[in-house]
Amino acid sequence: MPYKNFLGYDKDKDGKPVINEKEAEIVRLIYRLFLQGKTASGICKHLDGLGTPTPTGRKAWNKTTINSILRNEKYKGDALLQKKFTVNFLTKKQKVNEGEIPQYYVEDNHPAIIDPVEFDMVQAEIARQQKLGRSYSGASIFSSKVICGECGSFYGQKIWHSNDPYRKVVWRCNRKFNGKYVCETPTLDADEIKEKFIIAYNQLLGNRKDLFEACELMCEEVGDCSALNAEIDKLNEEIEEVTETVNRFVKENASTRLSQESYDQKYNSIVKMFEKPTKDFLR
Repeated sequence: MPYKNFLGYDKDKDGKPVINEKEAEIVRLIYRLFLQGKTASGICKHLDGLGTPTPTGRKAWNKTTINSILRNEKYKGDALLQKKFTVNFLTKKQKVNEGEIPQYYVEDNHPAIIDPVEFDMVQAEIARQQKLGRSYSGASIFSSKVICGECGSFYGQKIWHSNDPYRKVVWRCNRKFNGKYVCETPTLDADEIKEKFIIAYNQLLGNRKDLFEACELMCEEVGDCSALNAEIDKLNEEIEEVTETVNRFVKENASTRLSQESYDQKYNSIVKMFEKPTKDFLR
């Protein structure tokens, strides 16, 4: 697995990746900030403010580096091999692999910095943001959350009377005054958005009693292992019985002269008896 300037990992004497805990904390912070709602640009500003150097030792972070870290499967311990390949061995020129040569995905290839569940959550959020079809913002808790009912654009934060005592922060459709058409959706302040959220939330959980009962029932069903434990006990008993049969047969063979052919036939039949419950148990 070739790599250079791989934030969070060093190479051991055999060239294999080992976790650099100091750098790994930076990687974990990037993933945590993203799941908290920050965009790649917001994460860059946060890291620059902390004075955290980039993987190449520079002072200023960029969105490309952040997005690369958030998408890199190596941080959950896996490795996609041959993402690039050398097209000219004299100049060492490389090209992104677009199907010209096979790629190989290796699971549990090396120690993970990011838990696989957290990594998958990040990939799901990246996909969700891409499907929005609009520019995503994480500047505020309301950013990219309130959508205009007429044009489908996000509501954005605007400031009224920015230079006088009547200064006020409001939210309105970002396309309200773009072009000839003016959206009729209202301008809202933060308190109104919170109030609308509570109304919508209460409507969603209007039947919360039934919802909670369904969740409790599901937990009981999922957590009930009595049938599985009974099957395991039964298979254990079968395995013990076959094991005793094998031991008796071995003792019998040690004390009684048997032909090799007869021994092999009987032994193989006992082995088959042993294999079935063992395979069922492992399944």
